[in-house]
Amino acid sequence: MAEFDLIARLTARAGARGDVALGIGDDAALLEVPAGEQLVACCDALNEGVHFLPGTDPADIGWKALAVNLSDLAAMGARPAWALLSLTLPRADADFVDAFMRGFSALADAAGTALVGGDTTSGPLSICVTALGCVPRGQALTRAGARPGDAVFVSGTLGDASAALEHLRPMGPRHPGEGRSDDDFPMSLRDRLHRPTPRIALGQALRGVANAVIDVSDGLLADLGHIARASGVGIELDAEALPASAALRTLLDPAERLRCQATGGDDYELVFTVPSERWETLRAIFPPEFRGALPITPSPPLAGEWAGVRGAFPAVTRIGRVVAGEGVRVLDADGVPVDFDRAGWEHFMDKVP
Repeated sequence: MAEFDLIARLTARAGARGDVALGIGDDAALLEVPAGEQLVACCDALNEGVHFLPGTDPADIGWKALAVNLSDLAAMGARPAWALLSLTLPRADADFVDAFMRGFSALADAAGTALVGGDTTSGPLSICVTALGCVPRGQALTRAGARPGDAVFVSGTLGDASAALEHLRPMGPRHPGEGRSDDDFPMSLRDRLHRPTPRIALGQALRGVANAVIDVSDGLLADLGHIARASGVGIELDAEALPASAALRTLLDPAERLRCQATGGDDYELVFTVPSERWETLRAIFPPEFRGALPITPSPPLAGEWAGVRGAFPAVTRIGRVVAGEGVRVLDADGVPVDFDRAGWEHFMDKVP
């Protein structure tokens, strides 16, 4: 397949928006940014052998390539609008491109995002997506606003994707259930790895409520460390409060589960801080049937492949507090710090098994 035939296959699934004045087909796109709003831009690359394993379903790769970028927009409180795709392939494989775009477009359509341009090249399999969105001027969420006394909350559950990755790796650390067949491994955990849900609706609802927000991509401790440094504070987490799915609790013993929850990446949940005077405001953003006494755990399991992308909220759980000082600590039930050999993934330092 020639390069322009490949581009035509991508263009056919690009989606459409009224604010795209000029999309795919020229040297650059022309986009209309609404008055009174700021443009929010982010860029993430996925490389074979680092971000996904060889043999991963191309549809899952397409979904995740967009999801990790929409998660960054969610952490800023932005409304996603447009995406650019740079796709590097060893060869022009029509079947791969069609499957990739099925996954990419499924999430793009659910999130109201149009593909407006990009690039195609030959080389080792690599995908880079730039996502663009908008936020009302002056209302973007950042990492730098946490203050002592804030409570720390996280959406969804933690550790599922990390457990799935360790199961799927051909080498490296395994969970205590090593040796079980893939048929026995919980599909829900693999779905969390391959098709994470960007918390777009929640991110927008947190504008004016949360002091600081970040998405959990490299690991809870690593990512909260960014908030601690940017805000000039310390953070304490309660080990027993970290939310875990039923599948993860069944699969792993408590120590391994905590390691995956605290240091495993690829969850793409939002972790954020809220001052006590806004807890009632936080509760109020959820439907009445999901409100209760803090810690907030408002939502039953979500149904549907992309439930929560735009119109539904995940569960939210209070997991700790912001304190004076620096760094992030996990405390056990007796208040004793738990030691981990790493805080999370770090490129150029960590190696992929």
